[in-house]
Amino acid sequence: MRGKVSLAFAPTDLGEDVLRPEGILTLLDSRSFGSIWFWVLLMFVWTVAGRRIAGVPLDVVHAAARAEGAAANDPAAITLLDWLSLTLPRWRATGPESVILLGIAAFFLTTLALLGFLYNLEMARALVLLILPFALVFALELRLAHRLRAVLVQAEQGAPIDQAASQAATLMRRHRMLFVLISILSVALAAFHGALWTLQHPFGF
Repeated sequence: MRGKVSLAFAPTDLGEDVLRPEGILTLLDSRSFGSIWFWVLLMFVWTVAGRRIAGVPLDVVHAAARAEGAAANDPAAITLLDWLSLTLPRWRATGPESVILLGIAAFFLTTLALLGFLYNLEMARALVLLILPFALVFALELRLAHRLRAVLVQAEQGAPIDQAASQAATLMRRHRMLFVLISILSVALAAFHGALWTLQHPFGF
């Protein structure tokens, strides 16, 4: 009938536009620093990431640290080592799959950095400021897992449980301090860069 317009293919056409190269570039150039949702996401991901160390809840680590010097086979020490025996196998970066994933991640970050800082695409810059600090934290957590694995092996070979748990808790608390420092610096850098970008591009371009 005359006067009726079919919208059946509108979502499909919109999806095709977004998947085109120019559509992706338009998406990466959309507002980020001026959006409250970017800052909510930034604070949310740092808050969630800070609740665990190598997959172990913070309260377990703190309980083991408080139990230093207590009686042998303290429940807090045993709990920490049990958690490590469960979580550390997940933190293994070996084999060709890890190399492939590392290459893909490096390519992705490099592409975003070029689009953001060479071609001035706002969302690409925002994603770099969001993802790059987490890449550093991930590398530090892999190193921590390697050290904790050595401590766990010593405990399995007969080392005193309280001594192994104390050593593991010390390593994890040091990592926690590094994590807090990186999170503060990354949020401050993102806020400074976002304010500078907003002053230079008040209308988003």
